[in-house]
Amino acid sequence: MRSREFSMKDAYSFDVDEPSAEKSYKEMYEAYVNIFTRCGFRFRVVEADTGQIGGSFSHEFMVLADTGEDVIISCDACGYAANLERAEVGFTERPVSPKKGLHRRVETPNQRRIDEVSSFLGITPDKLLKTIIYNTDRGPIGVLVRGDREINDTKLKNLLKLEEMELADERTIEEATGGPLGFSGPIGLSIPLYADRDLMFMEDFVIGGNERDVHVVDVNVGDFAVKGFYDIKVAVAGDRCPRCETGKLVATRGIEVGHIFKLGLKYSKAMNATFLDSEGKEQFMVMGCYGIGVGRTVAAAIEQGNDENGMILPLPIAPFEVDVLPVNTTHEESMKIARQIYEELLGNGVDAILDDRDERPGVKFKDCDLIGIPLRITIGERGLKEGMVEIKQRNSKEFEKVPAKEAARRVMNYVEDAKHS
Repeated sequence: MRSREFSMKDAYSFDVDEPSAEKSYKEMYEAYVNIFTRCGFRFRVVEADTGQIGGSFSHEFMVLADTGEDVIISCDACGYAANLERAEVGFTERPVSPKKGLHRRVETPNQRRIDEVSSFLGITPDKLLKTIIYNTDRGPIGVLVRGDREINDTKLKNLLKLEEMELADERTIEEATGGPLGFSGPIGLSIPLYADRDLMFMEDFVIGGNERDVHVVDVNVGDFAVKGFYDIKVAVAGDRCPRCETGKLVATRGIEVGHIFKLGLKYSKAMNATFLDSEGKEQFMVMGCYGIGVGRTVAAAIEQGNDENGMILPLPIAPFEVDVLPVNTTHEESMKIARQIYEELLGNGVDAILDDRDERPGVKFKDCDLIGIPLRITIGERGLKEGMVEIKQRNSKEFEKVPAKEAARRVMNYVEDAKHS
């Protein structure tokens, strides 16, 4: 989600050692939680990859929204949550099958994709093993993952500490495997092979035959050598939680509105940012950085709070807290009461607006709803005959009639309650 302009709240911390940096990080974490709680958001704090900014660890603050561009993976039993790039998958260790040497080659004419091969052989996709070839700054590598799962490039790149990594082109695939794209398999390859941990549980599976229109069936882990078994697949709903024994992972969508990072010494070393410690020795500052996307925060608020009439904004970020709306601006008594209420609200620190435009009432009501003002006080001639005005909350269709003299105080109570709820 992007607005035309990009406004960012940025902050940085500079500490003398790791414990102090950890304290700064926790304080900013709590401050961000308080900010987004005050905004009235339904949100999750998730573990995140540090990406190009770098550092040792980071958290993202995600506003929950079905239309969000980010996927949040969380446990249904404990507090674990991470974005899709970082999300881990739990598993139980087990011995790898010792079987080997029973495999055989079969013709699979024009069957390249997982769905094509599984249908042709009459098996489910989880009985196939994909061999994906990557080009890296260390040369080509092969990555093995079950046929119904996808490789998480971020986890793989972090695991191997690679600077550069991309899917190999057809020429590289042929040089590495001897066969064309779509028929790669691990048997006989001389490049390093890295396997997802699912492979530990697989027996009698199907792989590419490193030859056009050929696959190999009844393959087992002992038929080829791998560097190791790792968590390198994309987490999906239903996977086991990596933190607790009983939980399952669930997937939701969200909008990132904040991100905080433990930077460590990455930038202080690059900039030679040092200080003298208590012994007069030069030391590098331990850094952190913390950002809130201001425009995205407003956009997320609108995404979570809206109806057919416009925005339903939380009080702390609404353009005004209260709209004092006289129905008829030519009616002297209405305007007198409206101004009294308006001035009393302002005098008590309430951010109010007096809509004294010479417009039809329906236009004023629509505009108030459209821009999401949380509270509206309507002053009409008919109500004033009984000494009453109407109070309406934006998130409700109900009106409350109150004595005009009590209106400002009643609204101030609403505002105060909202600030502390």
